[in-house]
Amino acid sequence: MTPPPPQPPPSGPNPAADSAADPRPGPGPLVVLFGATAGALGQDLGSDETDLILLVWQVVEPRSRQVGTLHKSLVRAEAAALSPQCREASGLSADSLARAEPLDKVLQQFSQLVSGDVALLGGGPYMLCTDGQQLLRQVLHPEASRKNLALPDTFFSFYDLRREFHVQHPSTRPARDLTVATMAQDLGLETDATEDDFGVWEVKTMVAVILHLLDGPRGQLFSKPEVVKQKYETGPCSKADVVDSETVVRARGLPWQSSDQDVARFFTGLNIARGGVALCLNAQGRRNGEALIRFVDSEQRDLALQRHKHHMGVRYIEVYKATGEEFVKIAGGTSLEVARFLSREDQVILRLRGLPFSAGPADVLGFLGPECPVTGGADGLLFVRHPDGRPTGDAFALFACEELAQAALRRHKGTLGKRYIELFRSTAAEVQQVLNRYASSPLLPTLTAPLLPIPFPLAAGTGRDCVRLRGLPYTATIEDILSFLGEAAADIRPHGVHMVLNQQGRPSGDAFIQMTSAERALAAAQRCHKKAMKERYVEVVPCSTEEMSHVLMGGTLGRSGMSPPPCKLPCLSPPTYATFQATPTLIPTETAALYPSSALLPAARVPAAPTPVAYYPGPATQLYMNYTAYYPSPPVSPTTVGYLTTPPAALASAPTSVLSQPGALVRMQGVPYTAGMKDLLSIFQAYQLAPDDYTSLMPVGDPPRTVLQASKEWVCL
Repeated sequence: MTPPPPQPPPSGPNPAADSAADPRPGPGPLVVLFGATAGALGQDLGSDETDLILLVWQVVEPRSRQVGTLHKSLVRAEAAALSPQCREASGLSADSLARAEPLDKVLQQFSQLVSGDVALLGGGPYMLCTDGQQLLRQVLHPEASRKNLALPDTFFSFYDLRREFHVQHPSTRPARDLTVATMAQDLGLETDATEDDFGVWEVKTMVAVILHLLDGPRGQLFSKPEVVKQKYETGPCSKADVVDSETVVRARGLPWQSSDQDVARFFTGLNIARGGVALCLNAQGRRNGEALIRFVDSEQRDLALQRHKHHMGVRYIEVYKATGEEFVKIAGGTSLEVARFLSREDQVILRLRGLPFSAGPADVLGFLGPECPVTGGADGLLFVRHPDGRPTGDAFALFACEELAQAALRRHKGTLGKRYIELFRSTAAEVQQVLNRYASSPLLPTLTAPLLPIPFPLAAGTGRDCVRLRGLPYTATIEDILSFLGEAAADIRPHGVHMVLNQQGRPSGDAFIQMTSAERALAAAQRCHKKAMKERYVEVVPCSTEEMSHVLMGGTLGRSGMSPPPCKLPCLSPPTYATFQATPTLIPTETAALYPSSALLPAARVPAAPTPVAYYPGPATQLYMNYTAYYPSPPVSPTTVGYLTTPPAALASAPTSVLSQPGALVRMQGVPYTAGMKDLLSIFQAYQLAPDDYTSLMPVGDPPRTVLQASKEWVCL
């Protein structure tokens, strides 16, 4: 609906001449603006991501106290469903909104009509004035961003009438708790109670409040407009910076390929601090779908929290409070090299991943080509290296504009040598995060270093009171393992979950769980074996504490069994341990009773003068070793191992028929007649056979069987 043209000013003194002669120059023309959406109103305006349906405005000339014509325009909404609150307050229907103009047409009419009114009232640049900040920051700017509309420059600065009222009347309630009705009530203004046209009463009352404020002491009134940043500014953050926790939020559920500009666009209308978007990375250096965002003040942060579960494309984004310490931990850095790299402002940062270790600046510049030059040439490249100088295959590049960055992104998965290179948009915070991650102490120390004793005991013995999980998803956490075990998780010992990592400090897919007893471990294995976790089936097999210690202390897992840790005897401290003594294995009485003595070897290999020892963590004895295969994840995994004498009482309780050689007794029933040695070894690929040869695999069968008839049962020692 098109409103009538504005009326000419009344006869009398020239407003322009009066304003020129006014000894107290005031602000330029003000456009009092009111709007409503199809959803929530008032303080929650824009929090439900609904479209704008109404705009009402009127021009006020502060110096001449003249007002223009009041205009009202409906806006067509894509989702015409009105909330009960909006339907009751506005009296509008879906049919009336369906006949309205779209937002881009309404904005064109708004600019034309406002320019005509301002010209009739004396001319000059005008400024918007709204009741609060929700209309512009939470409604107009986000909706224009979703619909790819370019707002005029006049929508990037405005006066907040609540804040201006609070400047002149600071003794009243806080600015965020003010409304049009309460401001009129505090000033003692009489309003037209018979006005039932939605939006018209609000604009008329706002105009009356503005004119009343202008009649009082001006001071700083209408002198500092609110500003909406048109562009997100990148920049570094230092570890020494102090970040107010009332200005930081955490966004969760971001698409993995989203950049800082995409995050800033999601929060369009709100002022993000310079370098205030920090994309979070996981342990493998890849984005995990979270980001920390720092705003310029707490008011902007509170508005950002209202965008909880708003959408970025087809994904909804969760927004929560965060702390300044979390932001500094992610985005802060101390490297002078990074500071120099990020000192160039208004640069687009790209991350290159998968570079050959021998690649240098010339190779990267040649890969990108002359059509997308890097800012500063080789100085615009930052290679990520380990503390010892070895390359990681990652690098960052600076580009002067968005067009050059887009040209470089077209080289995504192009080849350099024999490797394909991945290119992604990056941020200053991600540069700091990646550099901090590699600059920290390495997971695998290059020099032998003492390990701290663990604060909890690791029980001795070879009783199979542990379970081993094989085939875990690489993203599995301890919480996932506890959920996977279900009721059996209640039987886990304190600090009994041990994640096994590989040489690079990444999950290997294995984990060891210490249970309260061998019976509980067997029950957990039977209940959870080959149960699915995140679309993968996981093998759950019982094992002993000794076997677990071998792996956690650096033993390798091969198809022939479990090899001992790479640490040899010279690295033991104190160096008085001259030899590795064999560990006598005690088989429980109930287990040994299952097998008659005739099923065992008649001649056991018994040391002449054995000194029984067993794996047991001794705080007094520390082990110095280099981890070359598996590195335990602190703090739940053991970090020391001592060699303490087995208690004599334990040896005395052992049956005389038990073999004293190292190893465990396993009887296999139902073995196919065609099974060979390799087939049996493949079953025990995660466990080490006692001797180096395979003579301990003994066929157990009837004496009349011939050589062609292989035994159906085996005893593995």
